Amino acid sequence: MSLPESRTLTVHNGEVPYYSFPAFDRIDFVRHGFSTRLGGVSEGKFSSMNLSFTRGDDDKAVRENFDRFCAAIGVDAERVVVSAQTHTVNVYNATAADCGRGITRERGYTDVDGLITDEPNVVLCTQYADCVPLFFVDPVHRVVATSHAGWRGTVGGIGQVTVERMARDYGCRPSDILVGIGPSIGRCCFEVDTPVMDEFSKLSFFDGECYTDDKNGKYHIDLWEVNRRYLLEAGVKADNITVTDVCTRCHPDKLWSHRYCGNDRGSLAAFIAIVE
Repeated sequence: MSLPESRTLTVHNGEVPYYSFPAFDRIDFVRHGFSTRLGGVSEGKFSSMNLSFTRGDDDKAVRENFDRFCAAIGVDAERVVVSAQTHTVNVYNATAADCGRGITRERGYTDVDGLITDEPNVVLCTQYADCVPLFFVDPVHRVVATSHAGWRGTVGGIGQVTVERMARDYGCRPSDILVGIGPSIGRCCFEVDTPVMDEFSKLSFFDGECYTDDKNGKYHIDLWEVNRRYLLEAGVKADNITVTDVCTRCHPDKLWSHRYCGNDRGSLAAFIAIVE
């Protein structure tokens, strides 16, 4: 089964299908990818590529899924560090001492929605089912990151926070950083009511290009554009930002979508690592 085509992402239709970003693909020390529902061994409502141990799936199946996906993108599943997402803007600096957290041992931390590292062979992993995956690479200072931007994290500016942390903790220049905004719920499907809209309306850059007013107390918000504008405010160059054109809610047979499946679902995941 082939993945939805994309004008901005690289589509890998192998035994374990996934998406990647062309700008990142060209960097020889980076391995990365965004998973789909395809290519795993999970069964039933988790079929087949579920990458979460917390949804009720069989742990052995999930571990095999991690092994398969990591092999597909060229990293070691034993070296994965998994976030502990609660829709915060908290970002954690991962090191080799963290490898295996969330895979072979307990995480040991909570409220972590973003991960950064400058160490080789530390595989960062954040998890999704409609929320926006953000991928970061500084090719000059050799730093990578991934952050989970649900609507709360998007409003809170986790993308900007991640860039600022890369600058503060690793000496990165925002103008050097490449960012990928990955498959997630699009403006076409992200319908919200007035209280959520009011939170977005507080953002200085939020204007009519970021949403559609349905004239019935409902709005469709473009999370991709809001995240992009936050990144621009953080100093990332417009040409260094790749924005997905793949909506998870539009393709629930190939991408996990909470809006479509509710709680009866697995999870997608974003992976990124520096390799030697």
